[in-house]
Order: sequence, then C-alpha cells, then structure tokens
Amino acid sequence: MADLLRLLLRVAEKAANVARICRQEAPLFQLLVQEKTGEDKNKKFVQDFKTLADVMIQELIRHDVRAQFPELAGFIHGEESNKFENGLGESVTVTVCSTEEETAKLLATVLDGDRTAASLLARAVHQDPATIEASTDGLTVPLKPSELGIWIDPIDATSQYIEGREEVLEEGRLSPSGLHCALVLIGVYLRSTGEPVMGVINQPFNNKDPAGTGWRGKHYWGVSCGSTNICSESRPGERSEGGLSVVLSSSEKQSVKEALTSVCGPDKLMYASGAGYKVLCVIQGLADAYVLSEGSTFKWDSCAPHALLRALGGGVVDLALSLQQSESGAQDPRTELTYHQPCADRSGADRWANHGGLVAYRDVSQLRSIMGALRGKL
Repeated sequence: MADLLRLLLRVAEKAANVARICRQEAPLFQLLVQEKTGEDKNKKFVQDFKTLADVMIQELIRHDVRAQFPELAGFIHGEESNKFENGLGESVTVTVCSTEEETAKLLATVLDGDRTAASLLARAVHQDPATIEASTDGLTVPLKPSELGIWIDPIDATSQYIEGREEVLEEGRLSPSGLHCALVLIGVYLRSTGEPVMGVINQPFNNKDPAGTGWRGKHYWGVSCGSTNICSESRPGERSEGGLSVVLSSSEKQSVKEALTSVCGPDKLMYASGAGYKVLCVIQGLADAYVLSEGSTFKWDSCAPHALLRALGGGVVDLALSLQQSESGAQDPRTELTYHQPCADRSGADRWANHGGLVAYRDVSQLRSIMGALRGKL
C-alpha cells in the first residue's frame, strides 16, 4: 500500500503539472479558453478542449498505475470517455503511448494537425515531476492490489479551472471560487465492499511563487483501513465558539439553508465551488460539514476525499438514507457511501451518481445535529 500511495502522489503531481501547463503555455491556453463560432471545422473539438485536458490527465494516471500494478488494469475508472472525433469526422481513442513522440503524433490527429499544441501537451504528459515528500515510511496495510479499485477525477471543478480567476487564498478561510477550487482526485476502494481506503488530492493552484515563476501546488493524502488511519492533515481542534459551520453549493435548496441555520452560528453557512474542494474544506477544518441535497455528485468526486475524512474519524454519508434513520440518532454505517456498485436502474454516467445527496462530516455528533435539523425538511 505504501508503494501504491507513493505512486499515486507522483502521478497526481504529474497530472497537476499538465493542468498548470495547459494554462501557462499560450497555444494550449488559447485552445482551453477559446470558443469558436460559425462554421469552423474545429468548433466541436475546440469547445471540448477542456475535456481533452481532463482525458490526458486521466489517461496518464491510468497508464502509470497500470504499468506498476497490472492487477489494477481493469479497475481504474475515470470520469471521462477517451474517444474523440476530430474535424474530419475521424474517431480517435486518446491514450498515453510509450514515447513522447508517439503521444504527440496521436494528439496531433485529434487536434486537426496542430503539432505545436500536441507536442506541448505530450511533453507535459511524459515529464516526470519533482520528488514528492510524504511520510509513508513504515506504512503497512494488509491489502493486495488485486483487492482494490481506483476512481479518478482528473480536474474537479472544471468550470473554475477554465474561468481561471485568481482569488486571494486567506489563511484559515475557504475560497468561494477560482483556481484554488480545481483539484486532481484519486480515490482507492475495496472491490469487495466499496469502502474507500486511500485518497490522494492534489491542488495544482494552491499558491503563486513569489519569484513569479507561476503556480505551486499542494497535496493531501490519507489511508483508512482497519486499525490503520493515517492522514497528511492533522485532525482539527475543537472550536471554542458555538454553532456548526457548513459549506454548501450556492444553488442549494432554500429549505436546506433555512433548516441549517438552526444548528449553525451567525455567518456559519458558507459557499464554495467544486464538490471535491468542499469536502477538502471539511478535511482542513475550514468547515465542520458539507451538505448537498441533490444527486449531482459522482463516485469520482467523493471517493478520494472520503478516504481522507475516514482517516480523520469522519466520513461521507448518503443524505437520503441517513434521513430515513430513526429519531434515536444512532449512526448506521450502511449509510456511508460506497464505490464498487453502479445503480442498476440507471444508465451512462448516472449509474455512478450519489443519487441521495451527501453529508461530509468530521465528527459523528455534528452529523447527528445536521440530520436532526434536516429531518422532515426534505
């Protein structure tokens, strides 16, 4: 497990480099933000360049993990399809090839012959990152790769990534929007039970280098399996002031906002973009919980941060199932989200949605307070 964690930290940093380069290199940035109109032959593709950036990140993670752990090959799932249609109507399957040159040639086919952009993207995909520091020495967990599956969200909060607002990140406060909210998420789960057992989160745009050389990232990781619970983040201390703090989507139902005011102190309802980022706020102690009443997140959004929360003594529950519990407030572990089985009555990506909504929490007593406030309101 330590070897797998080290690999995931490395490929997540590699993915973050690709995300940064797509914004820093002019030929890639123009494709990323431009939306052509009219009868341009590239219209379909250019509007979807953000998806190609996502797919390249997803496929480089898949490629590198498969190379070191072939037992995982059929169990590495991602948000994006890797099939594209270029301006000539040709269907192209995007993969990471064995050499940078081969990958550039493949990408040029998708990019309708734009060799400059293809070469820049291929170079980023094949470039090894700097050494990642993580205290994984002595980490032993009795699990084999053949028992595990992986969920990848290559760029969570894509709209914030594309828009690219550079908000000032204040110490001890969450960032409502902007590049900070864009994350690379890699979650590992048990194939047998669906429990999340390992998570890696990379925040490519954590802070700007004061020397003016661009953005620097930050990574977070956690392992939760049996008696082993280790996280790169410390468990936040208890708050002295009264009232819980809850982070929500700005589009959350008014009834949910009103119900939560009964357990939240003044100004303790906060708003932020990106499902992964909102759970990261809970992990960091910037909020006590994240509540979402809609089924608008997916397994790739929640798997990685869920593992970190478990390592800190918290978790992520299905909101609808939890509200069906008795008034006793006893926490049923069966309400925790799992990651191994699709919804049988759904199709496409919807099979992997968290249909009942969710609550990400750090402390079970806080979860009970939130459930008490929401029961009968939804």
